[in-house]
Amino acid sequence: MTAKTARLFLTIAIAPLALVACKADPAADAAADGPKGDPVAAVTPPAGKAWADVVEATPDGGVRMGNPAAPIKVIEYGSLSCPGCAKLAQEGFAPLVANYVSTGKVSFEFRSFAIHPQDVPMTVLVRCAPQEAFFPLIEQIYTNFNAMNAVYGDKPRLAQAEAAMALPPAQRWVAFSQAVGYTDFFAARGVAKDQANACLADLSKATLVADQAKKYGEAGISGTPTLLINGAKLGVSDWPGLEAGLKAAGAR
Repeated sequence: MTAKTARLFLTIAIAPLALVACKADPAADAAADGPKGDPVAAVTPPAGKAWADVVEATPDGGVRMGNPAAPIKVIEYGSLSCPGCAKLAQEGFAPLVANYVSTGKVSFEFRSFAIHPQDVPMTVLVRCAPQEAFFPLIEQIYTNFNAMNAVYGDKPRLAQAEAAMALPPAQRWVAFSQAVGYTDFFAARGVAKDQANACLADLSKATLVADQAKKYGEAGISGTPTLLINGAKLGVSDWPGLEAGLKAAGAR
């Protein structure tokens, strides 16, 4: 990120963000294989459904996929602008769902942790879609991570984004999202532009994202991705480490 880009992002925050480093939590437990547990049994999903279709919001600001009563619960604190989080998703999302969530042994909860101001409009737009689209949209952001972030090397578009933040508050995120291409990106994936604009114009949605980031930081989450299994932090941020933790916890 250039100094100019960093200055731009610092000018557009609407509430204090955690602004932690985009790296694994340095305070995470040293053991990479997570909790130890006996093998757990698979659980049959509801009739006519796969466990990956069972998606619901959680009280702590996340969205969970899978068996709500799964004995092994994975939580990721991830930033939508974090390359490490993108790498984890690119390598691990498909096998996590296919090999673990699908068995009913494991649930996966994603908590969007806004460590950079551009995380705010992306999170608002993901939440603007129907809940069943949450994980597909997160996956799309990470799959297209390099293309989405190429805009921050485009000086004319950065100038448009900077100009957007001088607009009245209800117009700022709408114009910013249009300038950096988020609105078009989400429109191509089912979030209509009018719907996106309405969500971005509702400042309470953006404020909630920032407030949740502050809460996560105060709770001791100091990097992304931070991974937890059954409440215990892992000292890893990649798919091989997470999978080792799952197996150690009994998903085998």
